[in-house]
Amino acid sequence: MIQTALITVTHDPHGRNVKLFQEFKELLEDVYSELFITVSEESSRNLLDALENSKFKTKIIPKLGAAHARREAVKFGLSGTSQFFHYCDFDRLITWVQKHSIELRKIVSFIPQFDYLILGRTERAFQTHPIEWQETERITNRICSIELGKEVDITAGSCAFSRKAGNYIKDCSKEKMTDAEWAMIVHRIANLEVNYLPVEGLEYQEDINSTNGRVTDSEAWLSRLKLSFIISETAYKVGK
Repeated sequence: MIQTALITVTHDPHGRNVKLFQEFKELLEDVYSELFITVSEESSRNLLDALENSKFKTKIIPKLGAAHARREAVKFGLSGTSQFFHYCDFDRLITWVQKHSIELRKIVSFIPQFDYLILGRTERAFQTHPIEWQETERITNRICSIELGKEVDITAGSCAFSRKAGNYIKDCSKEKMTDAEWAMIVHRIANLEVNYLPVEGLEYQEDINSTNGRVTDSEAWLSRLKLSFIISETAYKVGK
């Protein structure tokens, strides 16, 4: 029996992932025991209509940033009956199911073995990302690896956890970014084991995973550098 629920988040004002979601929703419905998504109030009506015509449980929330959306998704997921959870950013999930659905199904079957599992990228998948993502995230991943005492890729937008770990996350998460925070809550506060697994499916596709809006090269580097600092500082301080 499937024990693992999906929890995911999206802010999609232009509905750019609607077509792919409709193509693969039945596969997702078959992979997971339950499906929960928080959707920003600014997201496309077409997306909301597509979700209503699926098995996803949908919660519309204010657009208050990724960390807020992720925390709301965890709370939402814990309202269900599943004992294990796979968190994945919605655009990452679409990429994964489109190109590596066999791998996704296999990974979901592994999740009940762990209290917390960081899902990162193989080197091939990592190198599909823009260079400013790669260079700044390598620093974040190095700091987080030092703090956890094992090599990890913490910034790929996906993880999995037990209901026990999820309750700790629900009660303790409050930082500006959750990428490293959740792992450190489980590691330092819950005193549960944190494991790591790299996957191919968390690759980057420009038409699905790029950020919204046009920016200059300098702005792109600066924004990723700021994110790197916030996540790295969180990895260092949370739970100490």
